[in-house]
Amino acid sequence: MYNILICDDERDIVAALKIYLSGEDYRLFEAYDGREALELVRREDIHLILMDVMMPRLDGIAATARIREESNAPILLLTAKSESGDKVLGLNVGADDYITKPFDPAEVLARVRSQLRRYTRLGAAPEPERAGRYTVGPITLDEEATAVTVDGEGVTLTPIEYNILRLLIKHPGHIYSSAQIYEQVWNESAVGADNAVSVHIRHLRQKLEIDPSEPRYLKVVWGLGYKLEDGRHEKG
Repeated sequence: MYNILICDDERDIVAALKIYLSGEDYRLFEAYDGREALELVRREDIHLILMDVMMPRLDGIAATARIREESNAPILLLTAKSESGDKVLGLNVGADDYITKPFDPAEVLARVRSQLRRYTRLGAAPEPERAGRYTVGPITLDEEATAVTVDGEGVTLTPIEYNILRLLIKHPGHIYSSAQIYEQVWNESAVGADNAVSVHIRHLRQKLEIDPSEPRYLKVVWGLGYKLEDGRHEKG
């Protein structure tokens, strides 16, 4: 059983999140400001924290920084769309991810499960580094096994999707235009590349991202092309 702390100064939001998570094998704790959250982390064995940004006494950013000095438990920030600067600041001080209000219950569950899987793998023996294995964020591509996993779970890709991902994951952060992707993956001149590439990128996002409409890893850089990054950046 995992212990999850929900911290928000709005009691209705805490109640809603408890409902979203109640069907899982979680023990849920409540806090209504950053100080209460910090006290609970010190008192209980907390495995994951849902942390609001704007709160009295001790806000979510400051609380995240304090908690990170004492705990490695994943912290998911609860943010409004207008708080994009706070998202970046929160990630910089140690938050692991964020969820934007208003919440989609399915996304909340997916992000909680994803972070818990990563957290529990921290205690396991790491896979040995070897040539042909590439990892960006939760995505791993293993050339020897011709396999792709997200948070350790296998993902089935078409050959074109696999080759696009292989190109991007081998050069994280590098921007490839549609024409460059088309020429390297299809081995043809880039006639009609934009539509073909965009369709396959959309399918890849549906398989790799929790929320394909707001991708964290497979990003478009408008007017330039596509890149793969670790999800801890807002730009692109």
